[in-house]
Amino acid sequence: MAERPEDLNLPNAVITRIIKEALPDGVNISKEARSAISRAASVFVLYATSCANNFAMKGKRKTLNASDVLSAMEEMEFQRFVTPLKEALEAYRREQKGKKEASEQKKKDKDKKTDSEEQDKSREEDDEDEERLDEEEQNEEEEVDN
Repeated sequence: MAERPEDLNLPNAVITRIIKEALPDGVNISKEARSAISRAASVFVLYATSCANNFAMKGKRKTLNASDVLSAMEEMEFQRFVTPLKEALEAYRREQKGKKEASEQKKKDKDKKTDSEEQDKSREEDDEDEERLDEEEQNEEEEVDN
């Protein structure tokens, strides 16, 4: 847990970026207003986390999951955010699934490449062995002729 209330504040750079994206171009915000929004956002996160934790505890779990957060949003009377949050969650899951599949495909391709290189190396060794045997046979034939 945090030792001081300031430790619970969200990073100013993140808050500033969110504010700039939310406001139209040319609109400025005072330092005091930015600080107030930062504190309000931190309080909101703490409250949402506490509510979500209550749902996890009811489920006899120690890990909060997405359904806990969605239920907390409804309990906090933020129903209008539930649908956009579900959509964002689905997009996140699709992105993670795509990354996982790409990673697995990359691993398979690497394994195939390694197998192919090993087969090539094995073929080269076989060819070298065959050449050595041919040379030995030729040398033996030459010795017999002599």
